[in-house]
Amino acid sequence: MTRLTALDLRVAPRRRRREASVRFVFAAAAGLTLVISAAIVLSLFGNALSFITKVDLGALWSDGWFPRRGLYDIKTIVAGTLIIAGIAMLVAAPLGIATALYLSEYAGRRTRSIMKPVLELLAAIPSVVLGFFALTWISPNLIQALTDAPLFSMASAGIAVGILVTPLVSSVAEDAMHAVPDYLREASYGLGARRRTTSVRVVVPAAVSGIVAALLLGISRAIGETMIVAIAAGATGGSLFGLNPLAPGQTMTAAMTALAIGSDQVRGSALTFESLFFVGLLLFLMTLTLNLASEAFVRRVRRQY
Repeated sequence: MTRLTALDLRVAPRRRRREASVRFVFAAAAGLTLVISAAIVLSLFGNALSFITKVDLGALWSDGWFPRRGLYDIKTIVAGTLIIAGIAMLVAAPLGIATALYLSEYAGRRTRSIMKPVLELLAAIPSVVLGFFALTWISPNLIQALTDAPLFSMASAGIAVGILVTPLVSSVAEDAMHAVPDYLREASYGLGARRRTTSVRVVVPAAVSGIVAALLLGISRAIGETMIVAIAAGATGGSLFGLNPLAPGQTMTAAMTALAIGSDQVRGSALTFESLFFVGLLLFLMTLTLNLASEAFVRRVRRQY
């Protein structure tokens, strides 16, 4: 019987060099992402700070968002963003979680193998298509059929954003439910519980961290949506402050889009260009706060099985 020595277990120099090269490439890629992220954040902070130091603070709390006139009312675009994101989650949360429950607990293996790819394919629909869908179907056949709202409204944009977000919420929540160990279900059935009771009182609590992460991910996606709100919400150059979801409104992303469209140099008041970075910084801080809250909550309620 041949005995192995330390020399036999030594890694070949050629293989060691190859592994070192691969490690360097991966480390360089990771470092490059950090550099790009830092450059974006520094660019936002620098131009936003220039805007804050030069703008009249009274213009940040005025009657509406009209940046080309020097009116930068923050509450107008923040309220519009939160209203549309809230409407979107009223659509996406029940539909997404119900779909996830069906796929995880009720659908057969063949049905799940068909519906899951179809659901993920729905997430690939361009948002501009859903924006025109909001104008041509949601608004006239749903919103205007029940109310006297105009064609452009935050409600129709919010419903379309909810449709866009639903596959994302459903897919992430279903993955979390599907990862719940089968012995928890078997123990519930062994105690005489029905499938509905097992799904609601066993599977959902066990997967609550993944479900909450899916909802917070959906909120972040809804806040960052641009094309649907730019097309269907109705506010182009500016908007007065309002909390009525049946009226036109402006969001942070749509405000940036409307302000930058039409020229390679934003025209208007002296600080119009810098206001783009200020809104971008606010949007970045909102999504960062949501992500940090999501991480903290998931770590707190996560269970190991």
